[in-house]
Amino acid sequence: MGLLTGGLPDFPWDTLTPFADRARAFPGGIVDLSVGTPVDPTPTLVREALAEASDSPGYPTTHGTPALRQAVVDWFARRRGVRGLDPAAVLPTLGSKELVAFLPSLLGLGAGDVVLHPSAAYPTYDVGARLSGATPEPTDDPAGRLTQGGDVRLVWLNSPGNPDGSVLGVDELRAVVDAARASAHPVVVASDECYAELAWDEPWASAGVPSILDPRVTGGDLTGLLAVYSLSKQSNLAGYRASFVAGDPALVSRLLEVRKHAGMIVPGPVQAATTAALSDDEHVATQRAVYGRRRRVLRAAFEGAGYAIDRSHAGLYLWVRPESGDQDSWATVADLASLGILVAPGAFYGDAEHVRVALTASDQSIAEAAARLSGA
Repeated sequence: MGLLTGGLPDFPWDTLTPFADRARAFPGGIVDLSVGTPVDPTPTLVREALAEASDSPGYPTTHGTPALRQAVVDWFARRRGVRGLDPAAVLPTLGSKELVAFLPSLLGLGAGDVVLHPSAAYPTYDVGARLSGATPEPTDDPAGRLTQGGDVRLVWLNSPGNPDGSVLGVDELRAVVDAARASAHPVVVASDECYAELAWDEPWASAGVPSILDPRVTGGDLTGLLAVYSLSKQSNLAGYRASFVAGDPALVSRLLEVRKHAGMIVPGPVQAATTAALSDDEHVATQRAVYGRRRRVLRAAFEGAGYAIDRSHAGLYLWVRPESGDQDSWATVADLASLGILVAPGAFYGDAEHVRVALTASDQSIAEAAARLSGA
């Protein structure tokens, strides 16, 4: 079962159209909090780096420039507590979504192989397994599932989580790694960590969100482990598709060889821009403060309007449900659309109770959404 016969699900966002139309009809128009796409300017230093590298007539290197890979190594040491990473074990990617979608295929998975992913999860983990012909399996206990044996070949972790903002601590990460390494056959553990710089609650806000590559997790051994990261969130670079994967040198080497053959290469100017972004922490702190302010406004407004916020410890979303009752997520989407506010139903992510509310709207739009909630 391959790409053309994998039984892919329908693209879920198309089903939001009637609710978007209802929200647009509200006096004052729609406040769209359904998609986590950045709206703030790309930092000047990044745009300047892109422009300076724009004379780029030759093919870029698939492995990334030495400067880019060293910037990733330095960033991991400085921001994530991961020191001594081999620059050869870093690989730039065309956004993190393409790697999530194609990692099972790049690893050679197929029929009979199982890919674990969080129960409440971004749909691409499921889609990536199907594209390779493998079987996706949601679970809230990957370590426990691994001890049951079977044909698990890849475990996707997502911390901080999209959509629910949950965070896995060192002990939880280490339990998954230990269970994978105790398996009768090799199991890759890949951790999607692209919201790691946007932690709101303690202890993560002060201590940082731990990486799957953290030595407290790995015991100093990166075998079978990959961390996936994107600059879309922390640096407003969604349009640049600036991302990377790092970890086990043997796994990264395998991915590199396949990507060379497939021509999956990050453009040279984007590599230069990524290098600049990773080398500057100030713009990240500034953007984090902006999202923190918007989060406080929205959280207070939803709670004041009778909604509960679950988890949401980190990331770009609030995981919201009505405080009383047992309402389906689509009914909540409809309620909010009647106020001109569009959100994403938890049904998109495997949860029938919550809705996902993005912080990625302008200050003016956030304030408008809060005012509508207060007047509801």
